[in-house]
Amino acid sequence: MSLSPTLWEPFTLGSLSLPHRLALAPMTRNRADADGTPTALAAEYYAQRASLGLLITEGTQPSADGQGYLNTPGIHTPEHIAGWKGVTDAVHQAGGHVFIQLMHVGRLSHPDNTPHHRQSVAPSAISAEQDFFTPTGMQSTPTPRALATDEIGGIVAEFVHAARSAIEAGADGVEIHGANGYLLHQFLAPNANERTDEYGGSVEHRSRIVVEVATAVADAIGPERTGIRISPGFPLGGLDEGGPDAIRAQYRHLVGELAPLNLAYLHVHHAGDDELLRSLRDLWPTALLVVRYGRDRDQIADDVEAGLADIAPLGRWALANPDVVERLRLDAPLNQVDPDTLYAGGPRGYTDYPTLASA
Repeated sequence: MSLSPTLWEPFTLGSLSLPHRLALAPMTRNRADADGTPTALAAEYYAQRASLGLLITEGTQPSADGQGYLNTPGIHTPEHIAGWKGVTDAVHQAGGHVFIQLMHVGRLSHPDNTPHHRQSVAPSAISAEQDFFTPTGMQSTPTPRALATDEIGGIVAEFVHAARSAIEAGADGVEIHGANGYLLHQFLAPNANERTDEYGGSVEHRSRIVVEVATAVADAIGPERTGIRISPGFPLGGLDEGGPDAIRAQYRHLVGELAPLNLAYLHVHHAGDDELLRSLRDLWPTALLVVRYGRDRDQIADDVEAGLADIAPLGRWALANPDVVERLRLDAPLNQVDPDTLYAGGPRGYTDYPTLASA
């Protein structure tokens, strides 16, 4: 089934001219070196998918404390910058644009997975109680250390340093990860944030760190180079944001606070509350990216057609099909994802998916 012509209309995002309304969604692939440096294999992977126009990278830790998983990339050392420079150069040469996603995992970590083996940090000392893969096998996430109020500025500074490092590495911008159960999302969720200072309690206080990070990053690198991702109501990482009314109140306030910053985009990992999505569309002044959970191939253009989104990022379809844009234009069959190689390391299941031409 061919997709709506609307999907193929060009779009201007910040200062970038995009050829259509598709993009690459961020997906962790665990292929970095042990110290967090991206490799030439990552450059090949992203360059293969340059026809998607806007590539949002896998979650990239802004500090050693921000790492949660094994072999995820960082963007806070000179080595990381050099590694990412290889990626951005390859993508730009292939005609694409790169936003590096900045992901501090907070409590979704284990000391065995980090370079310093320290206790993880979080809004409150509450374990996510998630099973986690470590070098010695599956372990439960331990209880994190609650950040002191005077440490919050340091977290903001880590995001700013990472954003500046991403631009130094040649990225076109960064995406602040405020979603999917990680640190900034943990501050938004009442069951992970029991603070009694100005970063906990009310909707306004729980939103504060997210707004501070976005403001500081936009001031450092420019709002046109800054995007942010949210996932209202997604119960990932053990988070519980309450019922629909509580979730709507939280995210309408948060997006209302972020809107005056005129960031390049808001990226919504959408769980299905269309009433909330419509209100966020009304609040947001620039580009809206929407990944809809459980979307079928013939529904890719629906939110763009309905005016609820400007761009429809692709996840696993893009992972398994480096030429997914061509395949969708031609209504051609899609490769299926091999789940056994998603996080296996090496080229298998990473850079070896066939294109239509090679097949």
